[in-house]
Amino acid sequence: MSMDGETPGLGQAGARRRRRSPDEARAEALDCARRLLIAHGPDGVTLQSVAREIGVTHGNLIHHFGSAAHLQSALMGAMVRDLTVALESAVAHVRSDERAARTVVDIVFDAFDKGGAGALAAWIALSNRYEHLEPVREAVGELVAAVDEQILAGGDESPRHIPSALLLITLCAFGDALIGPPLRDMLGRDPESVRRLAARMLPSLM
Repeated sequence: MSMDGETPGLGQAGARRRRRSPDEARAEALDCARRLLIAHGPDGVTLQSVAREIGVTHGNLIHHFGSAAHLQSALMGAMVRDLTVALESAVAHVRSDERAARTVVDIVFDAFDKGGAGALAAWIALSNRYEHLEPVREAVGELVAAVDEQILAGGDESPRHIPSALLLITLCAFGDALIGPPLRDMLGRDPESVRRLAARMLPSLM
């Protein structure tokens, strides 16, 4: 065993052993846990699977996170922060580009699909751990305010249904991330079809 708790002979991951600082070890474990969540769902995020993938011992991860529950909570926190950053990016685009509908849709859809927020939201819902979504509440509020600001800057009266419009876009992104591919295949639609529809709907709703 090396000084940072890593053990040789753990397959391909073990072959990539290297000395890590505590912060690097935690970051690598969380990156791995995110990939496992996206690929295999919540059941794939275990201390054993993460340890095997990054080439450390189970005890090493216990040292860094304390328990599987704490690892999962840390992962939720990291992914929620990333979703918040994505929404803040959407705010910036809305404020700088009056034709930002497709950009906003792409940012939100990418966060739920490639960023794993769809899997995260399903995980939070199934485990009833909605407290992890509190940081997102403020970011969504900022996005609503930014859209409202953009409409008022154009001389139009601010509609009351901006939150509902963004709720619709978010639900579309969530559904597309979780079950979009098989549904699109059944209906003969291409991978961009839901995004195009959402981008067309957004301006008309606001």
